[in-house]
Amino acid sequence: MRKIFTFQQIIFLASIAILVGCGEQKSTSEEVVDSAEIEETVEETRASPLRKIEGKIGDKTLKVQYGSPAVKGRTIWGDLVPFSEVWRTGANEATFIESAQDLVVEGQTLKAGKYSLFTVPMENGDWTVIFNSEWDLEHGHFQYKEENDVLRVTSTPQWVNESKEWLSIQVTSPGLVVEWEKLKLPIEIK
Repeated sequence: MRKIFTFQQIIFLASIAILVGCGEQKSTSEEVVDSAEIEETVEETRASPLRKIEGKIGDKTLKVQYGSPAVKGRTIWGDLVPFSEVWRTGANEATFIESAQDLVVEGQTLKAGKYSLFTVPMENGDWTVIFNSEWDLEHGHFQYKEENDVLRVTSTPQWVNESKEWLSIQVTSPGLVVEWEKLKLPIEIK
């Protein structure tokens, strides 16, 4: 048997549907970080939160996703992150970048696409910055294969006095800036 609703019942049900549809939706946090038009999304449910940022370099949009570990009183450089070895430049899965347009990284062309980002920290001198075609690596540098490198460039690290507890990667002048503990690694991108 088919149920027939009164006009008042239909209005009541429609009101509930509208209230539910317009209710507050919970999502990950998003905030504008600085004038470089960066948008950052943070997933806080893991020890090294997953961070997703998007920013502009000139007219080019760059997206970055990385796991953000904390120092937690540990010795980072030369211990937790060994010197002269490939590092996933973050925690957990491989850090990756994405651009719909070609980029010029440290003077060399990187074709539009999605790439994992690795670095080779050095105790002294420049660091190697690696863009690898296998961007979706569940275990970061443990699955890294050098034969999939698309671009390798060098960048000069800066050692600063103020320590940064959480690793951060920012889309800002001069391109990407990796900061963690007392490291600041600028990667020039145009």
